[in-house]
Formats: sequence, structure tokens, C-alpha cells
Amino acid sequence: MKTTARFKHRSGVRKRARGFTLIELMVAVAILAVVAVLSWRGLDAIARGRDAISRSMADERVFAQLFDQMRIDARLAVSDDETGGSAIAADRSGLQIVRTYPIAPGHAPRLEVVRYQVSNGLVTRYASPPLGNFGQVRRAMRSGADSTWSAVPLMNGVGEIQVRLYVPPTGWTTQMADVRNAIATNDNNLTIPQLAAMPLPRAVTGFKVSIGSSSLARPIDRAFLVGE
Repeated sequence: MKTTARFKHRSGVRKRARGFTLIELMVAVAILAVVAVLSWRGLDAIARGRDAISRSMADERVFAQLFDQMRIDARLAVSDDETGGSAIAADRSGLQIVRTYPIAPGHAPRLEVVRYQVSNGLVTRYASPPLGNFGQVRRAMRSGADSTWSAVPLMNGVGEIQVRLYVPPTGWTTQMADVRNAIATNDNNLTIPQLAAMPLPRAVTGFKVSIGSSSLARPIDRAFLVGE
């Protein structure tokens, strides 16, 4: 009788110490798999959001650099009578500005022709060497950039740059014919005694740049004052 009792006691211990069943293990593995998938999706969304923010901040820095340089060039633009034409010109190839060249005090003044052009999606700012006379300025305005010009790439992924010029009293225009007509009118006004003593007004007092990029849902516009 005693032996039988001990046997029953040990049998009870074995039943209480049994392991997990196959179904229980499969349920646990399934739960872990679901948790792993959800965790991976969350981390992937965080990584994608971080990359999107980084790209957006990089694009904003590039745009800021481009527009800041345009603003400086527009502020330093010379008057039309210093170039024998319009100091600001624009066409499908880009934007051209004739501006003063920064020099040390005590030196003769110099001018500089700068161009913003798009080629293969890249915006490049070309700048002529310092120009000391009217003939050099006119040749630089008519000719293309050569090896003596500096070239600084500013922005990639650009589809096009559209420039509109503000010509009083015409208003916003994309036609250089309107600019030439304004210059001719200003020159003719010099023959009027009441206006002869006044400085020759600018034909272009401002311009607006519209840049389309593959990373933008729509183009970004910026307006600039000339000589201000």
C-alpha cells in the first residue's frame, strides 16, 4: 500500500511539470511575428519620414542659396546708361544681370556680367572677369561664357527657370522688346527740358523668378527689386 501511494505521488508531479503544447508554441510564434511586422513597419515609417525631412531641409538650403545670390546681384545691378542697354535681360536660356564688381577702396570701378542658366537640370551662375570699360561690357553682354568666366553650380534637378520683368508703365512682361521700348522712351525724355536734369530711370525695376523642380509639387516664385 505504501509503494502504491508513492507512485501516485510521483505521477502527479510529472503532470504538473508538463511543457507547452504545439498549438501553444504556434500561437506564441504567430503573436511574435505580428509584433515584429508591426515594429518593422513603424521603424520603416520613421526612417522614411526622417529621410523626407532631410531632403526637404537640403532643398530649402539650396533654394535659399540660389535666391540670396540673385538678391545680391539684383541689388548691385547698374543703371541702363552704364551698359548702353538693359542691365537686366531675360530669355528662355536664363537671366542676365550687369552689376558692380566688388573692389578694394581706392581702385577704379569695375563691372561684371553674371548669368543664371539651366543645362541638363543644373542651374549654374556664370560671372565674367572684372570689366573696366564700356567696350568690354558690351562684348560680355553679347557673347557667351568662355574659359575666363567663373562657373558656380547652384541647384540640380531643375526643369526650367522662367523670368518675368517689371517694366514701368507696362507692368510684368517676358518680352525684351518692351524693355527696349522703355529704354528708348527714357532716352527721348532727356530732350525735354524739365526731365533733362533727372537721372535716367531704369527700364526694369524688378523681376520675378519661377523655378520648377522635380522635387516640387509646383514651382516656387520669388520677386526681386533692382538696385534696392
